[in-house]
Amino acid sequence: MNMNTSYKSNWTHRMLKALGLVLTGLVLAACERPVPESVQSGYRGTGMAQIYNTRLLEAKTELNQPPAVLPAADADGPKASEVYQNVQILGNLSVGEFNRLMVSMTNWVAPNEGCAYCHALPNFADDSKYTKVVARRMTEMTQHINADWQPHVAQTGVTCYTCHRGEPVPNAIWFKPDQQPYGSNFMGDKAGQNEPSPVVNLSSLPSDVFSPFLLGSENIRLNGPTALPSGNRQSIKQAEWTYGLMTHMSTALGVNCTYCHNTQSFQDWQNSPPQRTTAWHGIRMARDLNLNYMVPLTDVFPTERKGVLGDVAKLNCATCHQGAYKPLNGAAMAKDFPELLKKPAAADAKVATATVPDAGAAATASK
Repeated sequence: MNMNTSYKSNWTHRMLKALGLVLTGLVLAACERPVPESVQSGYRGTGMAQIYNTRLLEAKTELNQPPAVLPAADADGPKASEVYQNVQILGNLSVGEFNRLMVSMTNWVAPNEGCAYCHALPNFADDSKYTKVVARRMTEMTQHINADWQPHVAQTGVTCYTCHRGEPVPNAIWFKPDQQPYGSNFMGDKAGQNEPSPVVNLSSLPSDVFSPFLLGSENIRLNGPTALPSGNRQSIKQAEWTYGLMTHMSTALGVNCTYCHNTQSFQDWQNSPPQRTTAWHGIRMARDLNLNYMVPLTDVFPTERKGVLGDVAKLNCATCHQGAYKPLNGAAMAKDFPELLKKPAAADAKVATATVPDAGAAATASK
């Protein structure tokens, strides 16, 4: 064997070895470690099971730990409104209770920045910082959630930490995207599709699935109560919006479709798991909070805190849940802060009036 033949033989061997490694990588890329576990939630053979990867679940559990709670303060003594200036809400708390809540809010939202994140020190009464105006309204929003949206948050309740997790801006917020309606000449209206967005798991579904449902009140339901053509007037575009929203909800809660739906009939309310009713309220709660608390703050936020279209940050399912089927794994957040369980005193606070459809009206329910 001459040198030329030996070189070619070695080169071929190296190429085959490299090709083998590539093929092995492609095969293993579709595998998870360790092998996922399944928890059956319906009858055998229905496919109603939640799939969990223990490694990923452990990481999510670590990220969803509730914060330490400061000891309760004495309710006796002078009221905050009698001692401090410009206390527009929570003035009925004692000075001790008020200061405890302020320290807690600092730890929940801006532990690194401290009081100066909201206050123009040394004048605590000054409202010149937009963050203070926003914080005041967000406190009212928290009270509104705990008092008026118990069909979704139950007695668990929320605090600032539920969304913020020690960060001034929550990790999961959304703005309206600046979508280009047309692609190339032969593509026509893209309808926001084929844009690799993590909102819809990088799929070809429309990337803005929040505006139609969490700002607007587009019909989420796809199946009509009677046969075509009169029974179902939902377009394919509307169906893709719905699938996009469901994809977001599944990812935000870390669950499968069968967490809320029965595989026998996805649209049937009577046989759906109770979580579907909770989700129904959650969608309407998010819409309520966006329209009545976030959007009205548009003129308060500075330009650098707005989206490319000039809109403010808004919330979705992931803002609270962050990968857990219950935010912070179901930790009772509000029980140690009874002042956040009361209805907001502001005259313009909105009270939710939505009700879940009963079995007779389920055929026309929007989700």
